Amino acid sequence: MMNGIVFFGGFAIMVLEIIGARYLGKDFGGSFYVWISQIGVILIALSLGYSVGGIWADRFQKASLLTWVLVPTGLYVGMIPHFSAGILDWIIMRHPLEQSIPLIWQKLDPALGSALIFLGPCFVLAMLSPYMIRLAAHNISHVGRISGQIYAASTVGSIVGVFVSGYILIDLLPLSQIFYVTGTLIGLLGILCLFMDQQLPTTESQTCNH
Repeated sequence: MMNGIVFFGGFAIMVLEIIGARYLGKDFGGSFYVWISQIGVILIALSLGYSVGGIWADRFQKASLLTWVLVPTGLYVGMIPHFSAGILDWIIMRHPLEQSIPLIWQKLDPALGSALIFLGPCFVLAMLSPYMIRLAAHNISHVGRISGQIYAASTVGSIVGVFVSGYILIDLLPLSQIFYVTGTLIGLLGILCLFMDQQLPTTESQTCNH
């Protein structure tokens, strides 16, 4: 179950990155700056999520804690088409209409839009890998193997997310529906984490018996 959760977590991150860049392009154009901004913001979210996820895992060691952040994150992602237009309009309209936008803001405005909309959900999803490693690593002699499996599953999910987003989802669904589907997936991951606590105590007791 843990490998499946991080697989779909990595999948969702890449969907948000690819679809998010396409979504930002409606307001900022499909420029190089949009893609650089989206990639950079997602990498920031990943680094923060890995760090905080590891800290939370050491402190709480309960998968159900993730439910309380994943389910609201899923709702947030599903609502992106409904509230993000106002954010992007504010970013653009704060520049005087009679003047051209300075080059520095042509570069930074997409990064600001990406951070305000996509940093939060990708930060939460990035917490999954270190959290699952901590929950799975009952025997310290197997930590290397477990962490390798978890990060491999997350990376494979990200790879699948890239190709599914670019080759399938964009062709089949409007962007708003892709956000709905991705938000639903994230919410379901949160529900799975709620049920994981019922399995973990048994695993821990078995480990102690050995």
